[in-house]
Amino acid sequence: MSDNELGAFLRERREAVTPAEVGLPTGPRRRTPGLRRSEVATLAGISVEYLTRLEQGRDRHPSPQVLGALGDALRMSVEERLHLRRLDKANSGAEDPCCADAPPPARTVRPTVRELVERLEPTPAVLLNRLSDVLAYTTAYERIARPLGLLDGDRPNVVRFVFTDDRARDAFPEWDQVADDEVAHLRTESPLIDGYVRGFVDELTVLAGAPFADRATGAPAVPRRSGVKRFTHPEVGALNLAYETLALPDIDGQRLLVHLPADEATAAALDRLNGRQPGGLRAVGG
Repeated sequence: MSDNELGAFLRERREAVTPAEVGLPTGPRRRTPGLRRSEVATLAGISVEYLTRLEQGRDRHPSPQVLGALGDALRMSVEERLHLRRLDKANSGAEDPCCADAPPPARTVRPTVRELVERLEPTPAVLLNRLSDVLAYTTAYERIARPLGLLDGDRPNVVRFVFTDDRARDAFPEWDQVADDEVAHLRTESPLIDGYVRGFVDELTVLAGAPFADRATGAPAVPRRSGVKRFTHPEVGALNLAYETLALPDIDGQRLLVHLPADEATAAALDRLNGRQPGGLRAVGG
């Protein structure tokens, strides 16, 4: 095993990307396969000297912002970005983030809260922790979210789905607004003194690149705690769901999102999805 696997991986990716893939002209005298260091440096917003040090292993501590920018410049897939992050952690000897002033994000649900969620049927409702990990949900929510891919994996997370799963842009027609709100919630629920949040932000900065990083470092915004969220569901089509965010009195920042149909067409679609007689859920104001 090489002692410079991060640098070797960056070089391999640089040589595998063609100029045409990043919108650059292909000249007749290109001796370097793929992209030149100067081209990658320009695309990533870093110096050629710094990229050279990374590839040669003379700098082993790139920031998450640099890794995210290199992921963007080299058109890395999510799987390649995950590999890049693993190599960076192995290079630096970094461990999973933890800090004494914040408990780990909850992965359990109090029995009374779980019972409350279950009694919300047939309303689509989901319980999230401060990192937007999905902790509990109603069957009605599952019938919306699972076909979208939002509940895939052992630890489904709404923010990670929005920014790293290609299906999210099909699921949310107003993706930019959803993305803004998810980052606003993340920054509001957990200040960055929380080591678990810092680690999560660093992870997504690498995995998602600029779409996440620009929001995470931009001017803080107040998250919307109510409104209408639009979905495109593969089985019943367009869904317009009015939602309310209910904060639990808990140090972990858990919040319950409760959805109701915003119009009669959505109410009818939810009835079909849930196999209920028409009128199971009435549209808000209906």
